[in-house]
Amino acid sequence: MKILVTGGAGYIGSILVPRLLKEGYEVMVLDNLMYKQTPLLDCCNASLLEMVIGDIRDRDLVFKLVDRSDTIIHLASIVGVPACIKDPTAAKTVIRDSIWNILDARERSQPVFYPNTNSGYGLGQGSNYCDESTEMKPISLYGELKVEVEKIILNCQNTISLRLATVFGVSPRMRVDLLVNDFVEMAVNQGYIELSEKNFKRNYVHVRDVARAFLHCLTNFNQMKGHAYNVGLSNANLSKLELCEEIKKQIPQLRIYENESRKDPDQRNYIVSNAKIEATGFKPQVSLQEGITELIKCYRIIKTREFRNA
Repeated sequence: MKILVTGGAGYIGSILVPRLLKEGYEVMVLDNLMYKQTPLLDCCNASLLEMVIGDIRDRDLVFKLVDRSDTIIHLASIVGVPACIKDPTAAKTVIRDSIWNILDARERSQPVFYPNTNSGYGLGQGSNYCDESTEMKPISLYGELKVEVEKIILNCQNTISLRLATVFGVSPRMRVDLLVNDFVEMAVNQGYIELSEKNFKRNYVHVRDVARAFLHCLTNFNQMKGHAYNVGLSNANLSKLELCEEIKKQIPQLRIYENESRKDPDQRNYIVSNAKIEATGFKPQVSLQEGITELIKCYRIIKTREFRNA
């Protein structure tokens, strides 16, 4: 099977692509390398890898690549609330408009896998779990665009959408601007975290488990197709304060300050059920504490906050 991975040199893609190659898949990566990192260098010796430097908005290029592919994993995106605020035009053209390049180019028999985000749940349902039947009410441009594309995707045949929890962990295309990654970086390099909206909750998942989820979908496609699935750690629906307390278990000297006067521009607050994907046989393997441990090691090497999407 030949798999086209758009955005395959990104935070998730640079973990997923080596896993696909290890499993014996032929992989084409389309990426514009906009963040100037070099995450797939260790894969250049793989005969099953083809790198294409280009833009997902290049319709002619996308048509050529889709025509040569059996399956598409569509990771290319402007990721995160701040990045979409910074350049809303890029967000709209990359996230929403470019999906038609994929869908117009593919045959209906070609599977398409799409990463949505828990951001679509917005303010959530209070103390109730959000599951895949919960109405999506995004409160950011990023969430709105991702939810819109998921609807488009799921109206087509042979598609799967994964609603990812807040991802964390070390990746060759590293990102600091994810909540767990951000908090651990502050804990390691400045010794304190200043909290606003301390009781806002989210779900979390390690980037390696996200890659495993896509592999799970590939091997269980006929069982899972046509649906959206939440993907996260069921024992990690935590508030920001609870997350800080988990970090403090490994960095006891960490100081946590609560700033009740500051309003977080990201108002997401939800708890999530992952029971639907767990019923298919998938469960994350990397705990939050294991992820914190590896991030602490990472930030002894990375002494900069430049690894951000915005």
